[in-house]
Amino acid sequence: MRFQILYSPTYSTLEVELEQGEEVEAEPGAMMMIEGDVEVKLKSRGILRKLAARESIFTVKYIAKEKSKVWFVSPFPGDIAYVPLEGKGLIISDKSYLAHHGDLKQKVVWRGLKGVFGGSGLMWLKVEGNGGVWLSSYGAIMEKEVKDEKLIIDNVHLLAMEDTLDYKVRKFGGIGTALFGGEGLVLEVRGHGKIYLQTRNQRSLLESLGIPKVR
Repeated sequence: MRFQILYSPTYSTLEVELEQGEEVEAEPGAMMMIEGDVEVKLKSRGILRKLAARESIFTVKYIAKEKSKVWFVSPFPGDIAYVPLEGKGLIISDKSYLAHHGDLKQKVVWRGLKGVFGGSGLMWLKVEGNGGVWLSSYGAIMEKEVKDEKLIIDNVHLLAMEDTLDYKVRKFGGIGTALFGGEGLVLEVRGHGKIYLQTRNQRSLLESLGIPKVR
């Protein structure tokens, strides 16, 4: 398997080249084009994920019957980042998962009721095992190594973080901050590991267009 990220960083497109028998999984609606003979299958993610968050019940599996290419795109103008996993775990926020390959297990991570009011769902997606994940963003992607320090992050800017990090949702400022500053609840992250952020957020875009926020 080989891949490249085209047209980075604003309208990035993921091109994956598959040899016969190789496969890649992606979020429904992410596929832009297929070249070659590729079998397409739906794979269940579990009903709990759909009920508790805002991801699809399914992923779509693409299996190459011959040497083929598949192109994937994000629903937002932004970048794509590849995160290799070698026995590690990665916690992914809503709408940041684009695709993955390898022997990876998916499960949900409980965020608590505060997560809803902080601008995210009740649960996040966690992937772990051997393989790799492609993340998609709205805006550019910032990668930061956390080294035994504390970070305060607006929930909607988080793409993903390694599961070696500890996190909690907490209040930020007073009622005036929540009403006029836009941040009432934030994510506090501590420990050691990598974190991935997006420089723009979909919530602000919708608000600027006068579109009601959907939970």
